Amino acid sequence: MDGMSLVEMMNALVPITRFNKGEANRIFEEVESTGIKIVVKNNKPACILISPEKYEKLMEMFSDSILYAEAEKRMAANDDRETISHKALLDELGISEADLAAVDVDIE
Repeated sequence: MDGMSLVEMMNALVPITRFNKGEANRIFEEVESTGIKIVVKNNKPACILISPEKYEKLMEMFSDSILYAEAEKRMAANDDRETISHKALLDELGISEADLAAVDVDIE
């Protein structure tokens, strides 16, 4: 994730036996400080623990990639005959640039 080095990846590994030994709280603290732990069972990754912040960031990136793919698809299918200029749209709707400037809009 984010270009982890081999050392960081090795430090992120957590044998599942640590959970069996009652070290869950310590592991969760490590996740909080490092952002990620890879739980290993029988020498294979069983699950990945990530901080809520990192999860939120990943979900946002995933959502953005879906939106980007949709935008790319729409741009590829765009027929320029169906588009009109910004000015032509304003004229068609009877809106002036001054009308737009007077509107207070917050865009995220």
